[in-house]
Amino acid sequence: MQKVSKTVVLALLSLSSLVFLLFQLYYYKSYLSQKNGAIFSKVGGSQSGSDRTRWHVVRMFLGLISSHNIPVYLIDPLILGLVDKDIEQIRSSPDGPSPDCKYFCAKRDFTTFALLDKAWKHEGGIFKAAERMGFQWLKILNKDPRLDGMDDLSGIEIPLHYIFKLASHAIHLVIFYERSGNYLWHGSLRLKQHMDRKFVPFRKLHFGHYPGAYEKPELLLVSIDDLKVQIPKNPSRFLEEMSRSRFLECRYREARAFFQLHPDDASLAAVEFRKKAKSLLHLAARTLNNLGVQFWLSSGTCLG
Repeated sequence: MQKVSKTVVLALLSLSSLVFLLFQLYYYKSYLSQKNGAIFSKVGGSQSGSDRTRWHVVRMFLGLISSHNIPVYLIDPLILGLVDKDIEQIRSSPDGPSPDCKYFCAKRDFTTFALLDKAWKHEGGIFKAAERMGFQWLKILNKDPRLDGMDDLSGIEIPLHYIFKLASHAIHLVIFYERSGNYLWHGSLRLKQHMDRKFVPFRKLHFGHYPGAYEKPELLLVSIDDLKVQIPKNPSRFLEEMSRSRFLECRYREARAFFQLHPDDASLAAVEFRKKAKSLLHLAARTLNNLGVQFWLSSGTCLG
């Protein structure tokens, strides 16, 4: 009987300890955590330190390019997706303060911007200034495909991508070039043998896995997370364009060999026919684009 009493006592003590522990956990969760949360919310919003780091890196980068009069615009798909949901509110209050860091604090490894090549002069001063601010940077060059049809110029390299890294975040700057068809083109990101492949997680980049072609976007200056930045005026349209932006370069050597065997018809009737055909294609493209209809050339002499 005495052994049974000891067992019961031990069981009661264990149960009491468990109840006390559960009470302590409940007290911590319902009172202390709320109190600490209120304190943290007063210091830099409700974002964690790593979230704020992303915002600070973007702010420093925007300050850097602004001081050198380099007009970049935001093309980061994750941020544009968030902005698109609030686009009417953002448009209606372009200078309005942001209560918290909603967009640039979103979890990601990169923030991606675009720059039109002709909008700057490749000045080395920006890179020295970036280094003084603590940025590490990497430039990716490759052959200019616009010159592939010219044997004496086909080896010329142009800058295609820049990576600016600071702390745990990086800025990916994609260089766009105007092509003869009145569209914007960016090249693929191919690292050369001597480059540090661990500089950033390159596989997570949204741009650079393959060349891309885009329409020239109309830009809008907005304030998001208390930062002034240019974005495509229609973010949803730009994001749709991303999914079908892959660009296939013309095979210039094969095309030139073909035209040597089959010279172009230079007769007046042929020239007039081609002029009318191009005009009709431009009209069809404008009409379908205005209606938001996706289209492509699928077969026939025109595609050939």
